[in-house]
Amino acid sequence: MQYKKIKPCKELEPFIHFYWELKENLIEKQWERVFPDGCAGILINLGNKCLTDNGLFSMESGKTYVVGAMNSFKDSFIDSETHLAGVCLKPATFSNFYSYASQNELTNTTVEFEKGKSFNVEKTLDNPFHYFDQFFSDRLKNKNIRLQEVLNHIHSTNGKVSINELAKIHCTTVRQLERNFKKLIGLSPREYSNIIRFQYAMSLIKSSDQNRSLLEIAFECGYYDHSHLTNEIKRNTGLAPSLL
Repeated sequence: MQYKKIKPCKELEPFIHFYWELKENLIEKQWERVFPDGCAGILINLGNKCLTDNGLFSMESGKTYVVGAMNSFKDSFIDSETHLAGVCLKPATFSNFYSYASQNELTNTTVEFEKGKSFNVEKTLDNPFHYFDQFFSDRLKNKNIRLQEVLNHIHSTNGKVSINELAKIHCTTVRQLERNFKKLIGLSPREYSNIIRFQYAMSLIKSSDQNRSLLEIAFECGYYDHSHLTNEIKRNTGLAPSLL
């Protein structure tokens, strides 16, 4: 598999995590699994038809798709004719580029984008990352990222913060916070915090030496015990911690 990932231009860094391109060169077909990260994305299929959403949705060649934020893992079917390119947006930034429906309508789904908002096939094939920079620079409507301070708080605590505490610190109500998160991200604040905590736990598991137990990592990440952590990892990845 050939997978490229590159950061956007400096102007777009507050809104976009990275651009990516995937080309498959394996003869055998395989399933590729993506874990939840709290982010929405936009991609174009430059190859043959591609199955995603655990085999439930087919992406046609030459078309652009919006991928909503996920609260569980997702499998896509990859073969030798697969060629995809896209962008991973930062949380709550979709509305900086598009006027669109509430993000909770896109959660865990892949939706074909309208032609007028889609990527150009020829320009993407020619130089995808340069084209994406130009495309999103032209589309940037405003530079204010709603929920930014709340998101920063969640990340600074690695997801170990209660929703009541978040609402109190940021002078809002739990109900308003829920409404804004679902509209702008597609997830509840609790779901988003759980994803950030799960990602932190994953990073510790992958980087820790063998002397560190799963129980120690569970306590550091705010889980009740190693069973609680194991269940969260299985729910988000479909895998046991030992298989990560």
